[in-house]
Amino acid sequence: MTQKPKLETVAKEAGVSVATASQVMRGTGRISEKTREKVLNAARKLHYVPDARAASMRSGENREIGFTIHQIANPFNAEVISGVSDLLENEGYLVSVLDSKDDPEHQRRQLEAFIRSSRGGLLWVPAHDTPQSSIDLLRNHRIPTVTFLRREGASNFDHVGILNTEATKTATNYLADLGHKNIAFLGGMANVDVRNQRIAGYQSVVAERDLGPEIVWDTTDDKLAGLNAMLELRAAHPEVTAVVCNGDQIALGACLALARKGEEAGKDVSIVGFDDIQDAAVATPPLTTMATSPYQLGRRLARALLDRLQNPNSPVAISEISAELVIRETTGPRV
Repeated sequence: MTQKPKLETVAKEAGVSVATASQVMRGTGRISEKTREKVLNAARKLHYVPDARAASMRSGENREIGFTIHQIANPFNAEVISGVSDLLENEGYLVSVLDSKDDPEHQRRQLEAFIRSSRGGLLWVPAHDTPQSSIDLLRNHRIPTVTFLRREGASNFDHVGILNTEATKTATNYLADLGHKNIAFLGGMANVDVRNQRIAGYQSVVAERDLGPEIVWDTTDDKLAGLNAMLELRAAHPEVTAVVCNGDQIALGACLALARKGEEAGKDVSIVGFDDIQDAAVATPPLTTMATSPYQLGRRLARALLDRLQNPNSPVAISEISAELVIRETTGPRV
């Protein structure tokens, strides 16, 4: 078996001292460009990679970040993760992403694994019904943590989220302005703050503008579920002419359901999504949605963690963005 390359081997290959080779690999010290290139070329030739764990033990700094989220396959989450990893990796951090599947026990094992591996910081979407013991676990181990989307009682940590109530108010008012009276809310199942806030925004406009009865239709947040739920909703409530969705995946599924029935989103029924994932703009028809720019949201989340790492004693910071209504072709006047 080939022996693992060591820093001493790199130094010997480059014809420099171990101390000089170490400074080059760490990017420190006053090293000439010629010497730096010699060391880096030797490292590439020998396939040498610095031992980050050993370096973190020496410096007390760990540049590995954990990110626990649920439904990694959801395009919104994938775009957020891309924004997070692009920014953090550019700053010299490695990001490990795990899917909690929105299960508190699964999540607990992941959090303990991150603690055992001494992660330098944590980005966290708390699972539904996260127990206080998991929050205490992170607080007691003093891991710099930023919650994302949900807080679930984790008020001791920095947070990046969305102004959900404001967003669905905007969406529902827009549909009401188009003349729609019977508007439904479609999507989500869990009793979590994010969904409850979105439903509250929808409900407030229905009440304020004396629209038709509230209809909140539960379903999981994926395209197939959105398709099936929309078919069921149309069968149960044919009077509904507009729908506010809990996410773009549900909205895209709902549009497919209409097409399956020989109907068209934006003409027979107006549909508004939430997120503005890439598929929203290229769908047929293109989806009207409440845009949150998930990639940029991921970068904002990463920046919040960097701020916490750089200023560990600063007050808890909460950052919540406003979603922007992007009007495309799945909405139109009531016919």
